[in-house]
Amino acid sequence: MNCKVCQSSLPNLLLDPKAPENAKAWLHLESCPACAADLQALQSTVELLDTWQAPEPSPYFDQKLAVRIREAQQEPPAGWFERLVISLRLNTGRQFRPAMAAALALVLVVGGGTLADLSGFPSGPQHDQASATINDLQILDKNDQALQTMDQLLQDDTPNDDTTITPAS
Repeated sequence: MNCKVCQSSLPNLLLDPKAPENAKAWLHLESCPACAADLQALQSTVELLDTWQAPEPSPYFDQKLAVRIREAQQEPPAGWFERLVISLRLNTGRQFRPAMAAALALVLVVGGGTLADLSGFPSGPQHDQASATINDLQILDKNDQALQTMDQLLQDDTPNDDTTITPAS
């Protein structure tokens, strides 16, 4: 047995030291002083916790609690928004998991459909009738138009030093 396995069995040694499944852990503790020290520290912690006494409640605790319960019952009910905020704060969110899974599935379907439509796959009869050469020429023409537009935009963005701005009269 290694130290990691022995460390995980230390609580079992404290709760039921005579159990037969703890025999390997006891053998390991005899040969490993580090694990034996950990067991001793755990035993001293448990002994210290056993000596702790819970404080007694005040003599008027029951009356004060009853008054607070009556006050809480007499308050007007919270609005729907406050109840929603409280439920979101106190719940673990498990009730939203099916809705989140459905929303994610919808996003994937819409995104996949959009990708399939924009990917350039032939989607109609007009692509079936045209030859591959015509399709390639149309793509090159569209690319050329896009490059010309980009060149014009870049030229418009660079200011010329020769031009002077005159105020309109």
